[in-house]
Amino acid sequence: MEATHTFVVRSHEVTKRLDIFISEKLPGLTRSGVKNLITKGLVTIDGHVAKASHRVRDSEEVLVRLPEPEPPGVEPEPIPLDIIYEDRDVIVINKQAGLTVHPGAGRKTGTLVNALVHHIKNLSSIGGPLRPGIVHRIDKDTSGLIVVAKNDRSHISLAKQFKDHTTTRRYHALVWGSIKDDEGTVDLPIGRDTRDRKKISPRTRRARRAVTRYRVLKRWGWLTLVEVTLDTGRTHQVRVHLSSIKHPVVGDRVYGKRTPPPNMAKPVADEIKGLKENCLHAMTLGFVHPGKDEYMVFKAPYPRHMVELIRLLEERCS
Repeated sequence: MEATHTFVVRSHEVTKRLDIFISEKLPGLTRSGVKNLITKGLVTIDGHVAKASHRVRDSEEVLVRLPEPEPPGVEPEPIPLDIIYEDRDVIVINKQAGLTVHPGAGRKTGTLVNALVHHIKNLSSIGGPLRPGIVHRIDKDTSGLIVVAKNDRSHISLAKQFKDHTTTRRYHALVWGSIKDDEGTVDLPIGRDTRDRKKISPRTRRARRAVTRYRVLKRWGWLTLVEVTLDTGRTHQVRVHLSSIKHPVVGDRVYGKRTPPPNMAKPVADEIKGLKENCLHAMTLGFVHPGKDEYMVFKAPYPRHMVELIRLLEERCS
């Protein structure tokens, strides 16, 4: 069913471009997606079709029609889901490491979205046919909490919260080395690497501010367990920032693969050598529930590979 959203221009919004105005009202839509709606005549102002460059005026009524999603290009797959919470508006998943969030170039199957489409009949349409319900992402080889929107109203609310950084997001990570200070902040702009487009780094043509705060939870000489919070939410931010201070995430083959030192306890070294995922876990996620209008906080236990490595560290390196 087609969804319709109506907005009235307020005095502080006057003179904004129409496409920017809509992007701010519907943060789950990309700018290109907004322009596509305008081009198709699915956006009207006081009943009349307008251009993307139109400067909105006080009290104008902007109506946005979101057509019924095209038949999903995502094949439902019975991939197991660790569901932490679910109701008619949202579903909170503890994503397993190794699972990509949504289909993309070269990948059409085996993603969280494939699993969601199998599990849930209705998801938000704002993300398009390949990203139904997807409000935010975590890396393929990172485990932990992700919230998915079941309807457009929830998607809009959650997307705005992530954009405004009013959500709570805490990661736990096992990193190489013994971090000297008990806590610290990494304020380092990052973007697509100029030499390798698959990587994120400070060596970029379009640097965006990125701020990561960390706090040491436990040290075992060779490795440190830290809690990480984000002031911004850039792609690969935690992994790039921890690597930039010479303490990359254990198991990260992209931003800091390291070989266990010869004097490390053999069981610990063998466990690290056998890792297939990062030791980075999105442990805590908090947001205002779109339907209940109350702040909810969720926590997810460590994945098995982190539990086992920490157990060995406690036994052999404490």
